[in-house]
Amino acid sequence: MKLLAALLLVLSSLAIGASAQTDITVGTTDITLGTADKFALLGGSGITNVSALSFMIGDVGSAPTPGVTGILKSQVKGTLYLAASPVTTQAQSDLTGAYSEAVGAPCGTDLTGKDLGGMTLGPGVYCFSSSAGLTGALVLDAHGDANAQWIFQIGSTLTVANDSTVSIIMNEKRRGPKPLWAKGLEGCNVYWQVGSSATIGDGSIFRGKLLALTSITLNGGVFHGKALARNGAITMSDRQLVNGPPCDPPAPVEFVK
Repeated sequence: MKLLAALLLVLSSLAIGASAQTDITVGTTDITLGTADKFALLGGSGITNVSALSFMIGDVGSAPTPGVTGILKSQVKGTLYLAASPVTTQAQSDLTGAYSEAVGAPCGTDLTGKDLGGMTLGPGVYCFSSSAGLTGALVLDAHGDANAQWIFQIGSTLTVANDSTVSIIMNEKRRGPKPLWAKGLEGCNVYWQVGSSATIGDGSIFRGKLLALTSITLNGGVFHGKALARNGAITMSDRQLVNGPPCDPPAPVEFVK
């Protein structure tokens, strides 16, 4: 009887440990963007665009340095802030809070040293102690949960190679694959916390809310989400489509590629 009781105690401990690990891996962390949620592009030290064909859905602005170069009002479906504004100042403050929340999420899987290309990842928190790269296709599998969430914690830089993709699938196994849901299309459930700067390569189709401590460079392609830089500038070096309407409540998708 004593042996049986001991075995039951061990099995109970293992079950508790497994459950705790599951909660860390697939649980959700509240990340609140506040007023920054309205922005498709939010810079810290300015925004520069070189293409007259670039188009942004969502607000565009920068604080504390308000300079915006190469973007006309006709290229923005939202509010374009060309001068200092309490709105952009508040958005930066809210971004700082969201960035801290993303940093504080408990890491579920350490991917340090691995390229995200070719991976299929379920909901969870994935961390890189230094830089992270994506070459090719990254698939995010929601396992049938429309509220699935992914957080990528990157210690330094994020580099996305040319023609790379981030896609989200519902994949409800009992009924077969499902089409993307509205929030998934807009990258609302994916957070990229970058400890320094991010570069998204030409021709890429990227999804998620990109929260960079320093700068963001978009080299041309489709960005479903938000490019939000706390301290540095945002640069668009080629034709860029940024689909960044507010995520709460979800807005209709204007373009899909």
